[in-house]
Amino acid sequence: MGRRKKREERDIAPDPKYNNVFVSRLINCVMLDGEKSVAEKIIYGAFEIIAKQGKEPIQVYKTALENVKPMLELKSRRIGGANYLIPVEVEPERRLSLAIRWIVNAARERKEKSMMEKLANEILAAAANEGGAVKKKEETHKMAEANKAFAHFKW
Repeated sequence: MGRRKKREERDIAPDPKYNNVFVSRLINCVMLDGEKSVAEKIIYGAFEIIAKQGKEPIQVYKTALENVKPMLELKSRRIGGANYLIPVEVEPERRLSLAIRWIVNAARERKEKSMMEKLANEILAAAANEGGAVKKKEETHKMAEANKAFAHFKW
């Protein structure tokens, strides 16, 4: 018997410029301290940098998301006094959330000057299957592969 209540999904309004829900979610993830207009400037600036390179920003962003989405993740489970990391398939909604979060975190750790440049370069790198976010995904998959022996502990 499940103890947790199913959470209601909130509808996220598409962003004003590209009319895209994925872009809106990226804006919400970049936003700090409720300053949405600052986050929008960062995202749209990053997309302009991508567009200057002769690429379609939304298409590049979607490709980057597809390359970063994890298939498996590790969940900790306590069994008989020992903690095991159990590989579990990721639900589609969480897969998207993780991908966006990993792209933003990897962009924040980059060494470029402005956040616009960092984000643009990270999205381009993720679209080319390289960069910090893709590395994080591959690391997670390697760990899941290593702990495959504990998959029978799934609940």
